[in-house]
Amino acid sequence: MSLFKQLLIAICVFLVVAFSGSFMVSLESSRTQYVNQLRSHAQDAATALALSLTPNIDDPAMVELMVSSIFDSGYYASIRVVDLATDKTIVERSGIPEVGNVPQWFVKLIGLEPAGGDAIVSRGWEQAARVEVLSHPMFAVAKLWQSALGSLGWLLICGAVSAVLGALLLRRQLKPLDYMVQQSHAIARREFLSLPQLPRTPELRRVVQAMNQMVEKLKALFQEQAERSEKLRIESYQDSLTGLANRRYFEMQLNARLSNPEQASSGYLLLLRVKDLAGLNQRLGGQRTDQLLQAVGEQLLRECNKYPETHNLVTRVRGGEFAVLAPGLVREEAIQLAQNLDSALGNLHATGATDVASVASIGLAAFAHGDSLQAVLSLGDQALAQAEAQGDAGWACLDQGVSARGGDDHHAWHRLLDQALAEQRFQLYFQPVVAAQDTTLVLHYKVLSRLLDEQGQTIPAGHFLPWLERFAWTSRLDQLMLEQVLKQMAGHQHSLALNLSAATLADPQALNQVFETLRQHSDLGSRLTLEIGEEQLPEQIQLEQLTRRLRELGFSLSLQRFGGRFSMIGNLARLGLAYLKIDGSYIRDIDQESDKRLFIEAIQRAAHSIDLPLIAERVETAGELQVIREMGLYGVQGQLFGEPAPWR
Repeated sequence: MSLFKQLLIAICVFLVVAFSGSFMVSLESSRTQYVNQLRSHAQDAATALALSLTPNIDDPAMVELMVSSIFDSGYYASIRVVDLATDKTIVERSGIPEVGNVPQWFVKLIGLEPAGGDAIVSRGWEQAARVEVLSHPMFAVAKLWQSALGSLGWLLICGAVSAVLGALLLRRQLKPLDYMVQQSHAIARREFLSLPQLPRTPELRRVVQAMNQMVEKLKALFQEQAERSEKLRIESYQDSLTGLANRRYFEMQLNARLSNPEQASSGYLLLLRVKDLAGLNQRLGGQRTDQLLQAVGEQLLRECNKYPETHNLVTRVRGGEFAVLAPGLVREEAIQLAQNLDSALGNLHATGATDVASVASIGLAAFAHGDSLQAVLSLGDQALAQAEAQGDAGWACLDQGVSARGGDDHHAWHRLLDQALAEQRFQLYFQPVVAAQDTTLVLHYKVLSRLLDEQGQTIPAGHFLPWLERFAWTSRLDQLMLEQVLKQMAGHQHSLALNLSAATLADPQALNQVFETLRQHSDLGSRLTLEIGEEQLPEQIQLEQLTRRLRELGFSLSLQRFGGRFSMIGNLARLGLAYLKIDGSYIRDIDQESDKRLFIEAIQRAAHSIDLPLIAERVETAGELQVIREMGLYGVQGQLFGEPAPWR
């Protein structure tokens, strides 16, 4: 029972006890007073009747008339006139008058007995008779009953008023306790809330202050861990001069794209080189050359931001060399990006020096899933060398035997995907996510999609997802996948994780359709987690609204491919995420690269401080698994534990 109910019941019990005690004391006092009044009433009646009978004691008719007159005029149990000489009753009137509207149990409870009085009737100097009068207590009982009803009514009114006022007062006084419960639940959801207004009650004030102090301490500890992890990430994967990603991060991402069929695994690599960097240093000086490189980096970011596929994939490789990884781009789009960069750099001037267009070259190299890292980089170097040899043309493109994707491919993909969405020709594949310490324990299954072509062959998501994004159909696929997953969950009790695309998050109509579908299957909420990629995160306000609505429906949210934007983990702490999945590029060869291990350990410390489980993606070797176990990560996912496959 809650403290509020206990205090409220205690107030009511206290009022009942107080009323009962007060009533009993009042009743006993009134009872004694009424007994005295009844005795006095009987004595007065006996004395008056005796005086009235003195001249008429020898007239029996007059005696009876006078006795009847007195008896009928008051509340008497009996009146009797006794002859003293013979001790015989001359006249007697008796009866038990009804006590109207007074229950018998109350009469028995009161136990008020009749009171009597007597007087002597004289005949001259001789005592002739004795008058005996018993007063009936009905009048006193009726008065006591009315008094009890009045006290009870007053108690009910006071009780109701006290209950209302007590409830309001208690609710106000105990409100800080409710907020502290919210604080505890918020900490469980990785949120840090402080009560801004302290209660006036000294005891509650001390408790709230202690709770706020604990929350602030946890918040500071988490913030310290997050800042340390972000600093380590910057030192390991960010170029100090331009603020772009460095070569290590670039090679990690390129490796991940070449080996992961679930992401956009084909596209173009753009290399840009500022020629004669040593000569520029001599002519412009080191400081102005650094400013030039920073300007080139800013221009690269500005142009690449027009293509969401290149988000966070612009890097400075070394010196005057820059690289842009553009997965999902077709040849025409890659060439357009190169031309835009060439034109933009042509308008860039190095503080009065020669324009950069005369010393910058751009090379484009196609890559696809299964290519080796060295082969792609070698092809990019060849394209860059060809661009430098061309002279006037600032860019060159090499495809390494990959057929150019022109209008026919565009039309073919459009027709294939449109028919597949209409006919629901997408098959669900499932990959187990297991506990790191016990790989036989399945935490959940990651749901992946495969496209069935006209011949019934399956096409990995990395091949058709870029085209779906280009046609703005990813929200259609999300809705189709969600319906298939919910239908499939009815046949088993396993937990699943399904990805939502950025297009669905950005489209209110599509998002409302997803919520409506989830609302119809709220009983499955505990077994389905929706995932969004780090690169697809919406604005913080929209993200908080998304998690709140999902939580109301009973579903949870998590992030996948996390790591490149670790600085935002402070905001993520307030969302109550189910878990974080670390990007596989940070896991690959972690047993051989110490910088990756240091970075993941920093993330683990920050996540552990807010009780946020971490899951490593794309774990493929026993050495990687051993390191992950040593770091204490919650779960792992990868080919080492099972390839994606249809449900069995």
